[in-house]
Amino acid sequence: MHLTAPLGVLEGRYLRRPHPKGSTPQPYSKVRENLTERNVDELRHLADIVIDTNRCRPEDVLVRAAGKLSLYGERGGGFVDVIVGGEFGSEGKGQVVAYLSREYDLLVRVGGPNAGHKVPEKDGPFTHHQLPSGTRRSRARLLLAPGMVVNVEKLLKEIGECRVDAHRLSIDPQVMIISEDDVKREEGVKERIASTAQGVGEATARKITDRGKRGVKLARDVKELKPFIRTAESVLTDAYAKNQRVLLEGTQGTGLSLYHGYYPYVTSRDTTVAGCLAEAGIPPSRVRKVISVSRTYPIRVESPQQGTSGPMWAEISLEEISRRSHIGLKELMRVERTSTTDRKRRIGEFDWVLLRKATFLNGPTDIALTFTDYLSKSNRKAMRFDQLTKETINFIEEMERVSGAPVSLISTGFSLRSVIDRRKW
Repeated sequence: MHLTAPLGVLEGRYLRRPHPKGSTPQPYSKVRENLTERNVDELRHLADIVIDTNRCRPEDVLVRAAGKLSLYGERGGGFVDVIVGGEFGSEGKGQVVAYLSREYDLLVRVGGPNAGHKVPEKDGPFTHHQLPSGTRRSRARLLLAPGMVVNVEKLLKEIGECRVDAHRLSIDPQVMIISEDDVKREEGVKERIASTAQGVGEATARKITDRGKRGVKLARDVKELKPFIRTAESVLTDAYAKNQRVLLEGTQGTGLSLYHGYYPYVTSRDTTVAGCLAEAGIPPSRVRKVISVSRTYPIRVESPQQGTSGPMWAEISLEEISRRSHIGLKELMRVERTSTTDRKRRIGEFDWVLLRKATFLNGPTDIALTFTDYLSKSNRKAMRFDQLTKETINFIEEMERVSGAPVSLISTGFSLRSVIDRRKW
């Protein structure tokens, strides 16, 4: 690689170079009398790459050189798979991500601590609020994307519980920090629409409305997070260049999207694939697979006092689920509580219209169906597709017709072994 520039530019750079104290640098014309210096530009004829560095910063030269050497990866090189919720959250994304996580080199999380993704483990479930759901199951590198909003105290606690070091975890410097006041200001939203009131919405709004004010704190401003600070761009660029596999984990569900959900009963961000990609800084051309997760009976959180968490077209009781599935009522009551606020859940009949809407918005290549044991407890014994009940198989085939995508992953219970894998990739 040969770097070149006009003589006047080279002379200016020479004069700006540091010289030993007390010494006077030779005039550049004198330096050029040296035979090697005078003829160095002839090397351009031997070089594979010649870069004119005139009107360039060192960083410009770096990216031009890396581009000529294809160090950023070919377009479409490497791949990104995206997992999103197809309903109102709590679809079982954590279980799906944990199941798939060992197949990836980099796990990326978007959203905030208002979404808890529960993962089955030997000693009981573990809930990830801010780290990717495959953190404890895989050795993949981890990235918190620039569009995230985090609670520092809770994040540090989760990092400690998962024994994650600074070499493995990267946090983009632009990640927004939740303040105590953000949490306090969300109490009203909690009452009106059953928000988790973790301060995510308020912090997200402040990042927009308080631009230029001192009160806005980003990850780069937090001393405890300094060892983890790396730009998402640098981490992703490295992954693409090495043709590594990336898994992007979305948050909540499509039905809660700020733009496409049932406003005002929505969250503070776009929860579709497009929104998740924007938060992470991943272009659509990098996407290989989109997996939309649905559960057999959608849920919404139970609202405090007189508020409501939003419409469900046909709400039913856990007693009815127990009668249909033959799962004990006590077990259902224990399981159907929210991961973040430990509230009871409302539960409803499967929403075929919502399935079609989520398909329209996300364009999934695959569907992951969870809670098939709620259709029949006997599904927990199924290890293959043909061992599911006839009713369940009919249900899945109908999902495939409505969505136009194969149901490739089927959860028959809350265990990493309770997944029927029908993928062809």
